[in-house]
Amino acid sequence: MESSLNEKKIIEVLDILDATYPDAACELKHNNAFELLIATILSAQSTDKRVNIVTEELFKKYKTPKDFLKLTEEQLGEKIRSIGFYRTKSKNILKLCEILVNEYESNVPSSREELMKLPGVGRKTANVVLSNAFGQNAIAVDTHVFRVSNRIGLASSENVHDTEEDLMKNIKENQWSKAHHLLIFHGRRICKARKPLCDICPLTDYCLYYKENVDK
Repeated sequence: MESSLNEKKIIEVLDILDATYPDAACELKHNNAFELLIATILSAQSTDKRVNIVTEELFKKYKTPKDFLKLTEEQLGEKIRSIGFYRTKSKNILKLCEILVNEYESNVPSSREELMKLPGVGRKTANVVLSNAFGQNAIAVDTHVFRVSNRIGLASSENVHDTEEDLMKNIKENQWSKAHHLLIFHGRRICKARKPLCDICPLTDYCLYYKENVDK
């Protein structure tokens, strides 16, 4: 049993996904890099839909790091209470805002290294911001990207870091950001975690998971 697809098949898979999801893009609503950074931090262990509901009200009044610093941890926590791990996220966001004000003139840094020094910002969050706010080529591996890419055969790894390495190696760099969105859309709409909808999936001729587990 092959563990990953060859280059030709990977290109064909991405073409099919692109045709299936022509509107694939970041689903976190934001107007600038700062709002995207906050929204992405909030999205951990939550859904974009829930985050968008919360940030729609939050960003009306709190638009800059200085605005957020007018809040206490408890006050911010109450505003994001419906999102998972809200206490930790509130603490990290306020620490992050303080750093942005004091060290970056309230601007969000545009390098992965600097972003990952901020509280609550891991590699996935940094890649989301780099890709969507600054137009840099990056693949953010969230639970959807990890699951879908390894099921199909675009990657063959057991952890997030190695999956990102696989994808960066197997996909052309100028397609990284687009591929990230395509895989998320496919994971949310068809290749679901508990019960993938293989009967309506356009990738069954390629998918290694389908060939091994369904098409027998």
